[in-house]
Amino acid sequence: MEHPEEKLVRLLRERGLTVTTAESCTGGMIAGRIVDVPGASWVLNQGLVTYSNEAKMRLLGVKEATLAAHGAVSSQTAEEMALGALASASADLALSSTGIAGPDGGTPEKPVGLVYLGCACRGIVYIKKNLFAGSRAEIREAAVNASIMLALSVLEGNV
Repeated sequence: MEHPEEKLVRLLRERGLTVTTAESCTGGMIAGRIVDVPGASWVLNQGLVTYSNEAKMRLLGVKEATLAAHGAVSSQTAEEMALGALASASADLALSSTGIAGPDGGTPEKPVGLVYLGCACRGIVYIKKNLFAGSRAEIREAAVNASIMLALSVLEGNV
């Protein structure tokens, strides 16, 4: 049976599309999951780990005003990360992740496990707000899985 990341690479390759990633809380795990698939070099042109706000601004063009008003963990930041990655890589599809993997760092407004995922494609950005439970590793793994499923939904027109 085909794993979701295998399906993603296959669909991108069949359609002649490229993908890039802009990751914060997943720390490169989305790109890593794609790279695990043979043939990924045909579709993945770059992956960025932008853990700090400074890196988000410098490498992805996330606005300082966005970070000040909404924080790094927000739908607005996930959107700007995805759009910045798309532009930076000249890719067809970009995946972004920003969240609080824990075990600390959460607040009542933004608890541990809150992760925003973005998928930019053809000028449209799809954002998915998630609240995952578990350990730091489990939250990060769940975010990777959800990001790949979001990309598949966008490619298949199911969003």
